[in-house]
Amino acid sequence: MPIQLELLERPCAANLDGKDMLTTLELCAGAGGQALGYEQAGFAHAGLVEIDKHACATLLLNRPQWNVMRRDLAEFDGRGYRGADLVTGGLPCPPFSVAGKQLGKNDERNLFPAAIRLVDEIRPRAVMIENVRGILDAVFEDYRNHVGKELAKLGYEPGWRLMNASDFGVPQLRPRVVFVAVRKDLTEHFKWPVPMELPPKTVGETLFDLMAANGWKGARKWAKSADEIAPTIVGGSHKHGGPDLGPTRARKAWAALSVDGLGIANDAPGPETVGMPRLTVRMVARLQGFPDDWQFSGGKTQSYRQVGNAFPPPFARAVAERLMECLSASRIARKVG
Repeated sequence: MPIQLELLERPCAANLDGKDMLTTLELCAGAGGQALGYEQAGFAHAGLVEIDKHACATLLLNRPQWNVMRRDLAEFDGRGYRGADLVTGGLPCPPFSVAGKQLGKNDERNLFPAAIRLVDEIRPRAVMIENVRGILDAVFEDYRNHVGKELAKLGYEPGWRLMNASDFGVPQLRPRVVFVAVRKDLTEHFKWPVPMELPPKTVGETLFDLMAANGWKGARKWAKSADEIAPTIVGGSHKHGGPDLGPTRARKAWAALSVDGLGIANDAPGPETVGMPRLTVRMVARLQGFPDDWQFSGGKTQSYRQVGNAFPPPFARAVAERLMECLSASRIARKVG
């Protein structure tokens, strides 16, 4: 019997009342990369809003206790979640991506207005939204200022920061822009995360055991040749066929790591495989920082898109830990005062 995702929403009071844990409502939760990072940092999830049925199924497959709501964010009413400490999200990237038309505020997929409305309805103590590097392009300066001003009207101090996933242990060159807005009385407690001192593992170091799982004789040699971190993993287009690792430029970068980027394999290479291997969904998930026990619902194409579009959990955790420190410090200061 199919899961009726629309009926899984639980009363907000069950998630927010009587708990000491700080809570977050996550928007556009996807396959759970950001949610997992926040869980690892110690946040409890008041709810996770996502429109894609495969991503919703993935969230419930891994965390059946989570309050997963399959909703269109533009129509979601956040007033029942007033009291959540934090609103987080990975809003759609195409409106600001250099790979698209960069229509920004004129793109029907732009959900910043919906997010601002929900912040107004919920009035959390802090907000965190991640997006692509393109949102920092000069063409969007006016819109960034608009977003900042709207949050400032609601009592928040906003800021944008470009960071890279590889700075937080993810074996991938994945620049992302993180937008954080904290309530103005809490600004003294927030500090941006700083890069880790140790560099991340190479692709070969990260994936050797998975590449060798089916007895491929060339796995060790391949691992030595894949001696850099991965290029940015992309989620794949909904307008085209099956999954691959990106356009021509990206495939060339993968080829330099001895990886065939023209598609995603069902299984690791066999004993007699020759030539460049293809990655599996599990391999890509590990390059994104997902733990190996995190499962993905749907076929190969749907699973790969979920993985490719995710916010890497270690990256999300680094930001979440700073927000945890900020909100915990303010809570302690309030009690002492």
